[in-house]
Amino acid sequence: MKITICGMPGAGKDTIAQIIAKKFKLKQYSVGGFRRKMAEERGMTLAEFNKLGETQDFTDKQADAWQKKIGETEDNFIIDGRTSFYFIPDSIKIFLAVSPEQGAARILSAKRENEKVKDKKEAIKMWHQRMDSDTKRYKNLYNFNPFDKKYYDFYLDTSNLSIEEVFAKVYDFIKSKK
Repeated sequence: MKITICGMPGAGKDTIAQIIAKKFKLKQYSVGGFRRKMAEERGMTLAEFNKLGETQDFTDKQADAWQKKIGETEDNFIIDGRTSFYFIPDSIKIFLAVSPEQGAARILSAKRENEKVKDKKEAIKMWHQRMDSDTKRYKNLYNFNPFDKKYYDFYLDTSNLSIEEVFAKVYDFIKSKK
């Protein structure tokens, strides 16, 4: 079983991927984690790295080649990333949406080391910048918008759901596909 999860910033991709990986005993990968590591190696924040990617495509192409290879050589995994559905077309494709306000609140509470924001207003601004940058980069590179519902088998707005509710809905969908 191959599962790809895409979603908006703060929608719960990483958390749900972790829970699903444990429940189904799958290996877990994170394109965001891969890209954060690339950014850190260059002394950059993820936002700075994303901005660089608007003019230098290696920032995405390396991550995309990495996930494509996983999709071609492995089975029984879950991967979360904006383009995973595209590079692993034989996967169960899940999308998690979230409102800017709720996504920003979750980002703020996660306190990731390279996504430092001081308040909710700044987190909302960062949320919009990430959405805009991702949309621009993938439109330029691959001529698609990864936030378009049409690419996914299952689309869920997590804005008003607890992590347990999100997990239950995603789990039920995956079970229906097995």
